[in-house]
Amino acid sequence: AKDEMFAYTDTKQSPWYVVNADIKRHARLNCISHLLSLIPYEDLTPDPIKLPPRQVDSGYVRPPFSEQTFVPDRYGKAVKN
Repeated sequence: AKDEMFAYTDTKQSPWYVVNADIKRHARLNCISHLLSLIPYEDLTPDPIKLPPRQVDSGYVRPPFSEQTFVPDRYGKAVKN
């Protein structure tokens, strides 16, 4: 059914793109890269800025984790390079 649909609806003006998704992580990254490549843009990378030297630590103590609200780590532990 997919091939028949492609035969009738895949045009140069609005093409279907097929993604090799045997390796899901690569497939997702390839899709993101491809979609971004279709968007015309002007490089607006700013010139490097010069930062002042870092200030000396003046006794800052980070709040305990139990008092902070974190975004759920759904992928950090699962994603392997």
